[in-house]
Amino acid sequence: MDQKLVIPSKFKMASYALMVIGVVAFIYAFATHPERGWANLLINNYYFVALAIGATFFGALQYITQSGWSSGFVRIHQGIANFFPILLILMIPLLFGIHSIYHWSHHDAVAHDPILQHKEPYLNTPFFIIRFAIYFAVWIGLTQLLRKLSFKEDLEGGLRYFEKSEFYSKVYIFSLALTFSMATFDWIMSIDAHWFSTIFAIRNFAMGFQHAVVLITLVTIILNKMGYLPFLNKYHLKDFSKYIFILSIIWGYTWFSQYILIWYANIPEETIYYVPRTQGEFTPLFYTELAVNWLFPFLALMSGKVSTNKNALLIITSILLIGQYVDVYMQVTVGTLHHLNIGFIEIGGFLGFVGLFAYVLAWSLSRKPLVAKNHPLLNECMEHHP
Repeated sequence: MDQKLVIPSKFKMASYALMVIGVVAFIYAFATHPERGWANLLINNYYFVALAIGATFFGALQYITQSGWSSGFVRIHQGIANFFPILLILMIPLLFGIHSIYHWSHHDAVAHDPILQHKEPYLNTPFFIIRFAIYFAVWIGLTQLLRKLSFKEDLEGGLRYFEKSEFYSKVYIFSLALTFSMATFDWIMSIDAHWFSTIFAIRNFAMGFQHAVVLITLVTIILNKMGYLPFLNKYHLKDFSKYIFILSIIWGYTWFSQYILIWYANIPEETIYYVPRTQGEFTPLFYTELAVNWLFPFLALMSGKVSTNKNALLIITSILLIGQYVDVYMQVTVGTLHHLNIGFIEIGGFLGFVGLFAYVLAWSLSRKPLVAKNHPLLNECMEHHP
């Protein structure tokens, strides 16, 4: 129960190598194609913000529903939460690239655009920065509080800290609904400032939640293959697979709902978002996004054998994490760069973020025992069966 992760030296070297690739990619981007640099900085930051939001939501949900089957894996989503402070640091530079990403940040554009003038009380740089600070203050403050309560529970046991965790999980979920929705409006939807969707935040939350469970499943299996979390069995894997299966349907539903209603209504200010995505060089990625994030897991995880097979799930989860990148890439690139660009800047930048995230997560998991030994529902996880 007190086993801690020992980070292999090869893993550290691989993480460092990926981080170096990422640094080189961004230096090259800002030296040669600054617009691509800013766009890819936003893509990668939002990609991991969505994962961290989804993972911490999953953790809060487990406390609120008093789910026993997942109690042995709380350290994983708590470790992912430790990436929030890093994301804050990585996103601050974006404040200097506002003019390169957001049309509404240009005073001349606002002065000659009635729609932007109407939105100016909300879409303006000072208020944008204030909201930015509030989002991270809420996310970092509450996730670190929940993490500390879990560690105190390890030391003292009992129900006191579990009940506190359950309460603050409710606070976190309600605050999350507001802050992540607004952050999604600010950072992503406002790229296309003339367009709006009432389910955009819900769609992106479904994306983050789905792929966060994918990530937790992937990390859990890797740790098990390394000799940790020996209690992991096919019933845990089946529950993780159920989550992924159901969330892929929810993501697909929101993706289709947003698209089909706009297509059917044929209102110019709404269809303008989808025209460049469905007609032209972005079209293959538009349908790839749907196939990878919905159709692929939907078909693959219907099989009971696949949904409980560790090796199969490793492949499926890895592909799905790439699928989320395609999703975020399509949301950002079309409105900022207007052209399909996939090269060293995009791939190298993403690998750099992956290396940094992997290192931070491994470091977090190595600081405390991998299993919350005094979690009151831990026995349900250890003896999990139908």
